[in-house]
Amino acid sequence: MPNDRRGEPTPRSPLNLLPRIFSRHFAEGAVVEVGAIGRRWRAIRIRCTEMARLRYAPGQHVRIELRDPFSVYGILRPAETMRTYTIWNWDERNQCFELRVHLYDGDGIGLTWARDVRAGQTVRFWGPQGDFLFKPAAFHLFIGDETATAAFGPLMAAAGPLTKQVGIIEVDALEDRLPLPAPETVRWLLRKGASPTGSRRLLDAVHEADLPKVGAMAYVAGEARTCQMIRDHLVSRRGWARSNVQVKPFWATGKRGLH
Repeated sequence: MPNDRRGEPTPRSPLNLLPRIFSRHFAEGAVVEVGAIGRRWRAIRIRCTEMARLRYAPGQHVRIELRDPFSVYGILRPAETMRTYTIWNWDERNQCFELRVHLYDGDGIGLTWARDVRAGQTVRFWGPQGDFLFKPAAFHLFIGDETATAAFGPLMAAAGPLTKQVGIIEVDALEDRLPLPAPETVRWLLRKGASPTGSRRLLDAVHEADLPKVGAMAYVAGEARTCQMIRDHLVSRRGWARSNVQVKPFWATGKRGLH
């Protein structure tokens, strides 16, 4: 794949700066800390002095600029310029936010950035953005694979310890788990090398779950086909309102940059 100039500043002209000047969502920051969480996760903390002008809600994401989207390369290959990461923690007081990035098996530009990024590097990003958001309810259901846990974390934290919540999350092995704010509420399903596409394990677990019929919100994320199957079950079989089932497909087999 083409050299993505990891960690190097991207050349700019006055012309390609114009879209950023007029965008209230564009900002820059500096990586201040990078650390490993288990074998599959990296925590990346970014300081941004512009956070006071940005508006954040739990569940929103940022789009990290890995190649200049307004360069010739970016215009010709827009899918190979940015990657999206849910904000794990937003600390406006200390002008920092944190990402939890899943280190999947592959060679994408986002994976390369997450593995190689170091403290001191400049990060350009768009956001916070997105509509996969926390909504008040008496009961919260979180369903997905390991890639969804970075989004579930801030939503579980927003629900708080006094709100009923249940997580049903599939991982390949116990070592792939990301620590969550309400660990006692989570049922972990082990894939053990099986395909995560169209997961019957997750669907069967939802079939078996004792779920309320009213006053509930579901957050379904991860592999696209699995998300569709679970959404259809909750709406068609359980009778949940479609507006009470939020769905965010983060990835699909053979596709890059879906999220």
